[in-house]
Amino acid sequence: MSYRIPQTPPVIKPRDEVVEQPLWSVMVPTYNCSHYLKETLRSVLLQAEGKAKMQIAVIDDCSTDDDVEAIVNDIGQGRVEFFRQPQNAGSLRNFETCINKARGEWVHILHGDDVVKPGFYAEIEELFTNNPTAGAAFTSLSDIDERGNVISSFRTVQNNKGIIEDWLLKIARNQFIQVCAIVVKRHVYEDLGSFYAVHYGEDWEMWARIASKYPVAYSPRDLASYRVHSNNISARWLATGQNIRDIKTVINIIQTYLPAEKRKELKDISRRNFAGYFSENAHKIYGIHKNRVIALNQAWGALQLHFNKITLKRLLKLYSIVLRDYLQKGKLKLS
Repeated sequence: MSYRIPQTPPVIKPRDEVVEQPLWSVMVPTYNCSHYLKETLRSVLLQAEGKAKMQIAVIDDCSTDDDVEAIVNDIGQGRVEFFRQPQNAGSLRNFETCINKARGEWVHILHGDDVVKPGFYAEIEELFTNNPTAGAAFTSLSDIDERGNVISSFRTVQNNKGIIEDWLLKIARNQFIQVCAIVVKRHVYEDLGSFYAVHYGEDWEMWARIASKYPVAYSPRDLASYRVHSNNISARWLATGQNIRDIKTVINIIQTYLPAEKRKELKDISRRNFAGYFSENAHKIYGIHKNRVIALNQAWGALQLHFNKITLKRLLKLYSIVLRDYLQKGKLKLS
């Protein structure tokens, strides 16, 4: 497990000076998301410039749901590179491979089920051009369901384009970014290393790590879409509460990036924010999937993350709903 989840940030090697170095590297990690891959690649190819400026590559972690290379060849027509891991390495190691294989100055990791909207790359390029000190840049985004319908939009970080003021203090409070919406300069990954420590929340830790060392630029334009799957309910980390334990780990890591006088305050705020999210999500899980074990585990874990009136009230309410449904089901069986 330690190999799959590195305990320290994996090293990102400098680019090979001999090979061609484009401005962009769009790296698409995939694992059993072949149903969406065509849409993902099309969203990039529609706004991609030539190979000299943009590298596009799919890095597959031994998918078993389809022939990923055949999909890449069909959609890419020679424009998209393909690499398959020799064995399943896990998402963190696959990200590491993506970054190490990126030849471009700017690295965009785009999951194989997410999409970018027209204008995304032009917007990021403008942000980097106008804010040359930025180590990363991102746009606003939306959550979409399996059919591509918009579920919700992310909260706007600021109304204007440009460097975000006090970004470290803001990102330490909550997660404002999905991987599909952010582009990181490769030298930043070379300086700070790749994703590590946890399976859930590893990206939040990375954005905070970057914010502790580099300015970050932002555009309020909604130019990316993050795919939310209904089958996420069956994920092991939800059933066991590992997602909440991982968030605790990330919060503790982020403390080390913060000014000493801000740590206690921001730790409490971040734990409260995530506890609220997990307790609310517990009700959604039960309402949609009727999985009382996972829902109650999430609600109880939220209360342990941050004990307050809201998390306590939601846990007690969920218990009452589950008990009511259990009793009603018993009555139906007897009738």
